[in-house]
Formats: sequence, structure tokens, C-alpha cells
Amino acid sequence: MDFKVGDKIAVIDDVIKGKVIAVHPNKIVVEDEDGFSYEYAPKELVIITENQKELSKFSDIDNEYLSEKINESSSRKQAPNFKTNLKPDKLPPMEVDLHINQLIASTKGMDNYDMLTLQLETAKHKLEFAIKNRIPKIVFIHGMGAGVLKTELEFLFKKYNVYWNDASFQKYGLGATEVVIYQNPKN
Repeated sequence: MDFKVGDKIAVIDDVIKGKVIAVHPNKIVVEDEDGFSYEYAPKELVIITENQKELSKFSDIDNEYLSEKINESSSRKQAPNFKTNLKPDKLPPMEVDLHINQLIASTKGMDNYDMLTLQLETAKHKLEFAIKNRIPKIVFIHGMGAGVLKTELEFLFKKYNVYWNDASFQKYGLGATEVVIYQNPKN
């Protein structure tokens, strides 16, 4: 594999990603996302050509029928917006399970920081989704543990116009937080 300065890379047997800053015959110098430099043999690296989040699980399948279905579903109009006679405060809350085994299939190669970051990013995206779509309540199921995730969630909630409290003990036990979103009136 030919590496050149500026290539985005990932280390095969480690959780380091970065960019190539120097190329030598038997070693590649890589700067990670935090600005630290490392040296690797070329066989220890792989070039990242696409952002992982943008890859589809079907991207490597060359199937005419599947492609047709994907194109058909993307060209369809949006589903109708069904009205409900429930008032917003009577709607059941949106539930988000932040247990790591519910977010990814395997934690291999991840340390506690990586797992916590994934859980917080998921919580942030779900909270922003709820705000954008005017969902009045959302319950984050985080479990008991040492309380690190719950503390970080509360720090995240302070950045938004929301109120939070422990969720229903009868339904969720001690490991869940309910967030009520203050909706701005329509202009």
C-alpha cells in the first residue's frame, strides 16, 4: 500500500486514527487526532477512504434487485403524518437504552473512554432529534453502575432547554433519567 502525506489512516491492531505526516521506506509517521506522533510499519496501517458513519451495511453488495428497492424507497414520498388525539403530555416518552451492548455488537478494542463517548454522542443525537421533532419527553436508560454516565448526561442536559429527573422507579428501576423538553412556541 502506498502512503502519502495527508492520508487519513487507522492502525490495524489499535484504536488510533490520524493522518500521515511523514513517509520513510520502512516506517510511516502518523499524527493522531490529539496531535501525538507515532511510527508504524506500513503493514500495521490502513488508509481510510470513507467515513465509517456514512458506510451502509449493504455497500458491498452488488445486487440489482436490492439497488432497485433502495432507489424505490428513497424516491417515495414521506409517510403520512397521523394525528393522535392524545395530548403531548399524555404521549408515552421516547426511550433510549444507552447500555453499550445495545449500541454496538462488540466492544473489542474500546476502552471505557471510547464507550462513554459513544454513549454520550448517542444521547446527544437522540436529544437533538427529540427537540427537532417536538417530542416532549425522552427517557435515557443508563443503568446504575458507578454513576459516571448519569453524571455526564446531567452535564449534557445543562446545555439544552430541558428539565430532567429520575424516571419512573416502577417501570425503569434506579437506572433511568426522564427528560422533559421545553418547547418554544411557534412563531
